[in-house]
Amino acid sequence: MKWLRRYAEAHPWRIMAAITGCAAGLWLAGLFWFAGQIPLRVADPVTRSDAIVVLTGGSNRLRVGLDLLSQNRADKLFVSGVYRGIDVSELLEVFQRAPEELSCCITLGYDAVDTVGNAAETAAWMRENEFTSLRIVTANYHLPRGLMEFRRAMPDITFIPHPVFPQNVHLDSWWRWPGTARLIAGEYNKYMASKLFGRLLSKPYRSGAARHSIVLSPGNK
Repeated sequence: MKWLRRYAEAHPWRIMAAITGCAAGLWLAGLFWFAGQIPLRVADPVTRSDAIVVLTGGSNRLRVGLDLLSQNRADKLFVSGVYRGIDVSELLEVFQRAPEELSCCITLGYDAVDTVGNAAETAAWMRENEFTSLRIVTANYHLPRGLMEFRRAMPDITFIPHPVFPQNVHLDSWWRWPGTARLIAGEYNKYMASKLFGRLLSKPYRSGAARHSIVLSPGNK
C-alpha cells in the first residue's frame, strides 16, 4: 500500500475530490431512495385505532384528523405542537365544526416544537390514557421521519400511517420541481440525522407532558 500513500501525498486534491464524489453519490442515491419511501396514497384508511394524532404544520392535517374522528376511526384525537393560547373551541370554529358533532374528546398538546417533541408529547398522552394503537396524520413527505421518531418513543404501540398530500408538493418527477426538491432534500437530511443521532436527540418520557392540554367533551362548549 506504499504506492497508494505516495500517490495520496503527491495528489491530495485528487484523493479529496474522489472522496467527495463518492460521498455525494451516496447522498444522492439515498435521496432517491428516501423519495421512494414517501407514500402516494393512504394504505389503510379504515382500520380503527385507539387514538389519532395530528402533527401540526399544515391546516389540511387538522381537517383530515377531524374528519377521521367524525368517522369514528378512533376514540380520541390528540393535536401535537399547538401554539399556546389556542384552544379547542377556536380550532373547531376555524374548521367550521360544532362540538356536538364529535362523539369523543379532542386534546391539544402545547409542548412540542419539533418532531422529536411531537413523539415525546404524544407518548406521554398515550401512556396516560393507556392506549395501544395510534393513527398518525401528517404530511406525506414528513411521514417517514415522523414514524421513525414515534416508533423510537413508543416501541410497543401499533401505528397506522395516514399521510396528507399538500398541493404544492409534486412527487411525480419531483427533481424537476425546485421547491419540492429542496423540501425532500431537507427532509432527507433530517431523516438521516435522526437515524444516526436520534437516540441522543430523543426526549425522555415525561408523565406530565400533556397535563396542560385542554380537553373538550361533547357536553363542554
